[in-house]
Amino acid sequence: MSVGLIGLLDDIAAIAKVAAASLDDVAGQAAKAGAKAAGVVIDDAAVTPNYVIGFASKRELPIVGKIAVGSLRNKLLVLLPIALLLGYFLPDAVTPLLMLGGAFLCYEGAEKVLEAVMPHHAHDHDAELQPTAADAGSVEDEKVASAIKTDFILSAEIMAITLAAIPPGNIWTQALVLALVGFGITIGVYGVVALIVKADDAGLALARYEGGSIIGTAIRAIGRALVRSMPPFLTVLSTIGTAAMIWVGGGIILHGVEKYGPPAVGRMVHAATEAAGHALPSVAGIIEWSVEAAISGVLGLMIGALAIPAVEYVIAPAWKRLKRLRSA
Repeated sequence: MSVGLIGLLDDIAAIAKVAAASLDDVAGQAAKAGAKAAGVVIDDAAVTPNYVIGFASKRELPIVGKIAVGSLRNKLLVLLPIALLLGYFLPDAVTPLLMLGGAFLCYEGAEKVLEAVMPHHAHDHDAELQPTAADAGSVEDEKVASAIKTDFILSAEIMAITLAAIPPGNIWTQALVLALVGFGITIGVYGVVALIVKADDAGLALARYEGGSIIGTAIRAIGRALVRSMPPFLTVLSTIGTAAMIWVGGGIILHGVEKYGPPAVGRMVHAATEAAGHALPSVAGIIEWSVEAAISGVLGLMIGALAIPAVEYVIAPAWKRLKRLRSA
C-alpha cells in the first residue's frame, strides 16, 4: 500500500512538472509575442489620450476606464476567438483583413491632419458624417465609441502579430497566450494613459504644497513645471498618435502589397532601405528602419487622403440610406 502511495505521489509530481513547464512555455511565448507587438502598443498609448482632452477632470479616469473595458472586450471576447478560427480555418484571410484595418487607420490619421491644416473643412466633414451631440453625456459616449472603434483596429493588429509569433500547436496554448498578451497589454497601456491624463492634477496638488522648507519649495516648483508642461506634452503626444496611425496603417498595407502585389514594390522598398543603410553604415539599422517608416507614412497619408472623399461621398451617404431603410 505504501509502495502504491509512493507511486501515486511520483505520478502527481511528474504531472506537476509537466504543468509547470507548460506554464513557463506559455509565459515565455506571451512575453516574446508582446515584445513583437510593442510598436503597436506605443501607438495605442499615444492615440488614446486624445479622447479625454476637453473633458472635466473628474470625467477623465471614468472615460479611460470605459475605453479600457471596451478594449478588453475587443481583445478577449471578439478578436481572440476570431484569431483562433481564422488561424485554423482561413489563415490566408488574416492579411487582407489587416489591410482593411490599416486603411481605416490611414483614414483616421488623415482626418486629423485635415483638421489641423483645414479646420473649417474638417468641421464640415465631421458634421456630414455624424450628427452633433445634444449634451455632454452624448459627446462622452461618442468619444468613447470612437476610441473603442480605433482600439479595435490596433487590438486586431496586436492579436494578429501575437498569433503569428506563437509556434503552431495546441489551440488551448495559443488561446492562453493570446489572452495573456491581450490582458497584459490592455492593463499596461491604459494604466499609462491614466497616469498621463492625471499628471496635471498631480502637478496642481504639488504646486499647492504648503511646506516652508527647501524641499517644500522644490516640490512646488516641480508641481508648477508639471502643470505648465502637460498642455504641450499632450499636443506632442497627439501629434505622435496621428503620425503613428498613418505610419502603422501604411506599414500594414505596404506589407500586404509586398505579399500580394507586384514584386517590384517590395524590391524598391528594400533597395531604398539598403541604400540608406549603406550610406551610413554605423547606424544602418536605425536608418533603414527610418526610411521604411517614412515610406509607410507617405503611403498611409496618400491612402488616407483618398479615403476621405470616398467616405464622405460614397460610404457615408450609403450608410445613412441604410440606416433610414432599417428605421423605416
